[in-house]
Amino acid sequence: MIAIIPVFEALCIVLFGMPPPIFPIYPSTGDNTPNRKRSNQIDRMLAPEYDPEYRIFFNQYFKESELRANFDIDALRAIVTGTDLGSFARAAAQLGRSQSAISMQLKKLEQQAGTQLFVRRGRNLVPTEAGEAFIAYARQIITLNDEAAFAVGATANVTTVRLGLPQDFFEDVMPAVLSEFSRSHKGVHVEVQAGSNHALVEEVRNGRLDAAIVFFPDEPARHEGELICRLPMRWLAHESQALELAGDWIPLVLFDHHCLFRQSALAALEQANRRWKVSVTTPSLPGIWGALRCHLGLAVRTEHGLPDDIRCIDNNPDLPGLPATRLKMLRSSNASPAANDLCHVLRQETEKLIRQA
Repeated sequence: MIAIIPVFEALCIVLFGMPPPIFPIYPSTGDNTPNRKRSNQIDRMLAPEYDPEYRIFFNQYFKESELRANFDIDALRAIVTGTDLGSFARAAAQLGRSQSAISMQLKKLEQQAGTQLFVRRGRNLVPTEAGEAFIAYARQIITLNDEAAFAVGATANVTTVRLGLPQDFFEDVMPAVLSEFSRSHKGVHVEVQAGSNHALVEEVRNGRLDAAIVFFPDEPARHEGELICRLPMRWLAHESQALELAGDWIPLVLFDHHCLFRQSALAALEQANRRWKVSVTTPSLPGIWGALRCHLGLAVRTEHGLPDDIRCIDNNPDLPGLPATRLKMLRSSNASPAANDLCHVLRQETEKLIRQA
């Protein structure tokens, strides 16, 4: 018998391009003797722990094989559950299927695997040696499947709340709001964006923002939004800037877009018959502060969020008075429960910080 094996093996290689599956070659030892225990063959072919050298042979051996199959996750789950419970009848009850359905799944898996996975002992089905190796792989496949489903599902089901704030509120209000809100809403993703008053109002009206803090003119008849407080507008300059404004053109540092503070400053100067010129325009609040530090002009804003080196100069007799502004909170008409909770925290923290200022 032993003398026939090499001839049979060579014939299989010539005819089929691969050695016979019952006599796998082990490159690490060169051992192809037929009396090797079948359990060792199965362990090395199917178990996850087979050595790297044999893994190369295993991949090459099955590269053109028709044994590849797409195993059904539900069927894999059924055999793992049946093995863990010690009974496929109990597995059928736990999985909400009939015993016949479980039996059909098991039969299909054995057909795909090309070997018997379970044998009957008394009333129970127990895994064969190949079945034990197959179940080890089934557990890994099920684990990866469930992890992938959880990861995708967790991402898809995240609640997102979109908040808009003036740039003045990014250093104190935003951290306070996010810190307080995250304590009770750990699974909610908050998107925060800065913008001009006009842009923030439009974003809330169009439903692209769930809530926003916005400056409004001091007009009691305007009922849009929820009033948080009234804040006086202030003339601002750098602390080291010498002010000699009598009879001179007043240089202004302004936003380059539609802005309540820009409109209020120009209206006040026009009403007081003061000459003015635009020295610098910028799209950002840090740009305003940078221009003031270079003594390029004056700006108008509230006192909230002022850098330490920027001062109010309202007591200068050469500057006209400015109106107040109403700080309001806008919320979308279709705001989610999480967005409404954020609005509550936003109002609470903003009021607290303004009182402390």
